[in-house]
Amino acid sequence: MEFGPHLMLASLEGAVISAILVLTAMGLSIVFGVMRVVNVAHGEFFMLGAVLAWYITTLLGGHPALGFGVALIVAPLLVGCLAAFADRVILKRINYDPDRTIVATIGMLYIIQQTTLMTFGPEARPVEAPFNHRLSLPWFEFGENGFAMTWPWGLSTTSYKLFVIGAAVVVLIALWVFLTRTKIGLIMRATQQDSETAQAFGVPVGQVYSWVFGLGAGLAALGAVLVVPIQQAHYLMGHDPLLLAFIVVIIGGLGSLPGTVIAALLIGMSDGIISVFFSPTLAKIIATFLVAMVLVFRPQGLLGKTAP
Repeated sequence: MEFGPHLMLASLEGAVISAILVLTAMGLSIVFGVMRVVNVAHGEFFMLGAVLAWYITTLLGGHPALGFGVALIVAPLLVGCLAAFADRVILKRINYDPDRTIVATIGMLYIIQQTTLMTFGPEARPVEAPFNHRLSLPWFEFGENGFAMTWPWGLSTTSYKLFVIGAAVVVLIALWVFLTRTKIGLIMRATQQDSETAQAFGVPVGQVYSWVFGLGAGLAALGAVLVVPIQQAHYLMGHDPLLLAFIVVIIGGLGSLPGTVIAALLIGMSDGIISVFFSPTLAKIIATFLVAMVLVFRPQGLLGKTAP
């Protein structure tokens, strides 16, 4: 295969990675932006979403689309409710102190991970995609008569991967509408700006924090449900999503949702392309190097605000 078509396939893989990464990192960014909490257990909520997706599809059986459709709704809701409960029981009781919340979420990480291991076992669990048709992709070549569209042999992808990209776009648009056009979104943004003033005006800040923590975990679980037909579910799969989500949030700017989207596209596309042409290890090294450069030359991130 020529370089151009090969690059196109690598870019599609990068787009799939970006789609999953933007959902995972968006949840982490929302939690930090509103609550100022660094959620170290965020990757385990991702993992739990994937494992629950496997359990639900296995439990229901039948056509793969049935189990996957149910898992796409139920798994994020269950994970979100669990996260909201953990916020009320643990984080609220330590008054969201920055140092103690890090220790507390580390404890949550190990509790979720080991409970999942004892409940579901250590095996990697596959989930069948609801649809997985092979689609040929066009390629534009420049010849004597100008640009011509061709279908080179081997240049194809699956319908499910295109669905993952489209689903991430739909979720991001829905999230933007929710945050900017609804009363709950307005309350969340008011709490983010000044929680004490919001509370003085009657905003139940404690409940808002629980909603936000649950929303962040639910977004991570949603990304996991989407990726689990591509990557098998197992109890140790939360590490890489957590690391990449932190990289995205740092590069984009802590609490900046537009910055998170841009950084997720940057990291996801570079990870997909570099992994195909070179190695996944090199992609992680470059991502870490980008974080170091951002911290040195622009500590607030691409679109983050400088602290007063």
